[in-house]
Amino acid sequence: MLTAWILLMLNSLFFTLRLSGGSGSFPRPLRAEEERIYLDRFAQGDLEARNILIEHNLRLVAHIIKKYYTPNGDQDDLISIGTIGLIKGISTFKPDKNVRLATYASRCIENEILMYFRSQKKLQGEVSLSDSIDGDGDGNALSLMDTISVDDNMLEELDTRDSCAKLRRCVVQCLDQREALIVTLRYGLTGEQPLTQREIAAKCGISRSYVSRRA
Repeated sequence: MLTAWILLMLNSLFFTLRLSGGSGSFPRPLRAEEERIYLDRFAQGDLEARNILIEHNLRLVAHIIKKYYTPNGDQDDLISIGTIGLIKGISTFKPDKNVRLATYASRCIENEILMYFRSQKKLQGEVSLSDSIDGDGDGNALSLMDTISVDDNMLEELDTRDSCAKLRRCVVQCLDQREALIVTLRYGLTGEQPLTQREIAAKCGISRSYVSRRA
């Protein structure tokens, strides 16, 4: 059973969605500096800051539930369950853990949805999502999970972005300006196409051997 305060929170959030822009679209994601401001305010007890963080991360819930194929009537339930995971994620997030809020909240949302599926399994005669429901005679079986989920690499991409951000900080902090530039160009740390040693040497006016030693 959902607690009363969570139900009130969900009603408030969905009402906000209906009003935002008049188009039913989700509020835009917060910029990094905005997110830090609201996290600091929430850490000081500002519940309005928490609500803003939740509202601007609802797009994350919508994205994650797309991984699960369910009848239209069940999608509202998944949105509610996913939003509960989002609320829990934001309420327990610790900025000093060196992980992005979106990454942490995504895991909380997914965990909440999977817990929901496990509870439904118990209500439906202990049917396992890994149970085989079809096969081709050659040992290749189709499971229930194969029919309700689709491939989605969103969480992996978030983890990759976190790793790249940490690597960029390390490059800036540990290398001098020229060395940092060489490593950044060589491995495309700013999102651009990585350059060859020859291209970097020509771009920076240095020898290729110098580039090779640094990268």
